[in-house]
Amino acid sequence: MSKIVVLDGYTENPGDLSWDGLKALGELTVHDRLSYVESPVIAQAIGDADIAVTNKTPISRETMDKCPNLKLIAVLATGYNVIDYNYAKTKGILVVNVPTYGTQIVGQYAVGLLLEICSHFQYHSDTVKAGKWQNNRDWCYWDFPMIELHGKTAGIIGLGRIGQSTARILNAIGMKVIAYDSFQSDSGKALATYVDMDTLLQQSDVIFLHCPLFPETEGLINKNNIAKMKDGVIIINNSRGQLVVEKDLAEALNSGKVYAAGLDVVSTEPIKADNPLLKAKNCIITPHISWAAKDARKRIMDITIDNIKAFQNGSPVNVVNK
Repeated sequence: MSKIVVLDGYTENPGDLSWDGLKALGELTVHDRLSYVESPVIAQAIGDADIAVTNKTPISRETMDKCPNLKLIAVLATGYNVIDYNYAKTKGILVVNVPTYGTQIVGQYAVGLLLEICSHFQYHSDTVKAGKWQNNRDWCYWDFPMIELHGKTAGIIGLGRIGQSTARILNAIGMKVIAYDSFQSDSGKALATYVDMDTLLQQSDVIFLHCPLFPETEGLINKNNIAKMKDGVIIINNSRGQLVVEKDLAEALNSGKVYAAGLDVVSTEPIKADNPLLKAKNCIITPHISWAAKDARKRIMDITIDNIKAFQNGSPVNVVNK
């Protein structure tokens, strides 16, 4: 029987899902949270288990060397950069992930950030409840510019599954959608017009980041590229925080070059107190929760169970370090 250890289960399942599917596959131990940085407690928790399940708890070569029985690392997410997956391959440890689970909710969340920027729903609701409307001289008021999106241009960097989900919503509200992607697909062409990067930066009223983090995309939103953008552009990022040079974006927000930013990710998570975006003007920051709808987390759980079953049956799937 397999010994399965979940290293940081609380974010995936704070109590509204069940671990029973994993319990059926072996002797299960679930830790709500251990460490999000390298620590001896990680290897201690894995012990003699042959399967480790993690979301954001790192599994380094040092940890693997201390866990000789480890044969499978199952990641409760799409991204697997917290695992030294190349070293795992040399030790015969398979790393599997959940490649698709939140396509619709992440696209929905991206557009939700934009709508909040354009209309400031929560702010105005708070002012009404604080008595501002009932005591107002006029029959209505707005404390920020109201922005109509119909007819404006949205640029999507990365028109994969999530980018296309976002594009469908933007099309529905009447925006012109352009996109840059190194791989152009027929499904993408049905939703957006492909352009080169400079054209997207120059023409977009709103820019969405939906691309993976690669060496060539790291720091994509930087001072030089911001200079190419329209004055008053809006930037939405719920992909990866490292796509943005945060100091450069903060400066652009404070100067007004970028009107607003809606961010669900930052370069170091949890966010650090000295992150310049915390004090930048017109910057919404949420704590990396685009993915966290219960329906999406249930899909993560189900696919992880299937990943472990496939491994146990000798036909592993969703392996990222073949």
